[in-house]
Amino acid sequence: MSAGKVAALALAATTFFAAAPHLQAQALPPSPPSPSDTPLVVDGHSHVVVMEYEAWFGPHAVTFQGAAAMPLLQSADMKPVGGGYDSADPAVIRQHVAWIESLGVDAAISDLTNNVACIFDTETFVKKYIPNCTPAFRANNQVIRTNTGHLYPAWTELGTRLKLIPLLGGIDENVLIKDIDGKTALEKEIDFFGSLLQQYPGRQVVYQGKPLMLIFLGAAQDPNPADNPLWYQIRKFLNKHPELENKYTFIMMAGYLDSQPGLWATQGIPTGPIEINPEYGFWSWVDRSNPTCTFPTCPYYPSYNLVDTDSGPRVENFTASIATAGEFGWGCPIENQPPYCPDDALRFDENHSYATFTSFMTCARQLQPIFLLIHQFNEFGPPDEGFDANTDDDSEPANLWGYGALDTIRQQIKLYRRQIVSGASH
Repeated sequence: MSAGKVAALALAATTFFAAAPHLQAQALPPSPPSPSDTPLVVDGHSHVVVMEYEAWFGPHAVTFQGAAAMPLLQSADMKPVGGGYDSADPAVIRQHVAWIESLGVDAAISDLTNNVACIFDTETFVKKYIPNCTPAFRANNQVIRTNTGHLYPAWTELGTRLKLIPLLGGIDENVLIKDIDGKTALEKEIDFFGSLLQQYPGRQVVYQGKPLMLIFLGAAQDPNPADNPLWYQIRKFLNKHPELENKYTFIMMAGYLDSQPGLWATQGIPTGPIEINPEYGFWSWVDRSNPTCTFPTCPYYPSYNLVDTDSGPRVENFTASIATAGEFGWGCPIENQPPYCPDDALRFDENHSYATFTSFMTCARQLQPIFLLIHQFNEFGPPDEGFDANTDDDSEPANLWGYGALDTIRQQIKLYRRQIVSGASH
């Protein structure tokens, strides 16, 4: 604003109050902080929807080569490696935020789970403990770290209400080996995300009174603590570091809990969604759903966990997926080729509708969890993603399914929110 305009406004204000002495100038109450500037506080009454998200792509990092689907978004600097987008491209970030906001979700997961020690530890450590962490591989994974960290200032600058929940890597035992600086890779990753959450508090999800961080454990988990499995080692490590546990809420997450009866609260053949034993409390990254298949490991029902709140027991976590692979992957007898495995749950049914996701969301409306996770936005790369649209569980607009996944997720979240409101009114 120019100096002339400021002077004119000041004169107008002086004239007004001089002409109306009976009116007293009153300070306006401060504006409430914007949802984009404040943490999202989650409690036992909350119903939060979270999208699983990856910022893995870009020059000299993970590319889209080998993926069955190609995203509609493209970045010029990805042309030399066959197309796709750069996760640090401002136009891509802006469009991703707009799409995810339009779904009606509250937060996204910032996923940095792979090769954590290779990324964070010193070259001396890497040479001793991680022989496959070559300089090129290390550099590519560090680009992924940079892309993931860049989400925090970039999303903040856009003024989005969306939050970011860090997903740490607890897959490899080397994350608990001390580096020459006396810190483990897990500690370093916690510090990495902790610094971002402190600098950008508007991105925080606060749960149980502290910023939430998830730790990804991979798929099958040994349920016996006496075997000292990695999940148990991590839990003991955190217990011995109260300076971390007092600062953050850590929750462990694993895959395919539906197929690990040793982790269930109740044994036997399931007839509906499966409760996880609270001794473990693992959240689901992805679960299978196929109640009609006839494999020995069938039927498949997704998992959930219960937690005590001040309003009584609540389902804490439930994860809804677009498609889920069977016991032996997507293709049988050859893993990445048709025909489909008979225990797959495919993206489309014979009417080309999103039958699998609809089935998951029907369960979600019944369970009404504190945290509903959507699997997922944009992983793209094999081996998790298969060989066609039916064997890919991404939702970002892509050549194989257009905008159909976004439209379906948006509609299902609306139904989910409507059910919550309707239930609260009775």
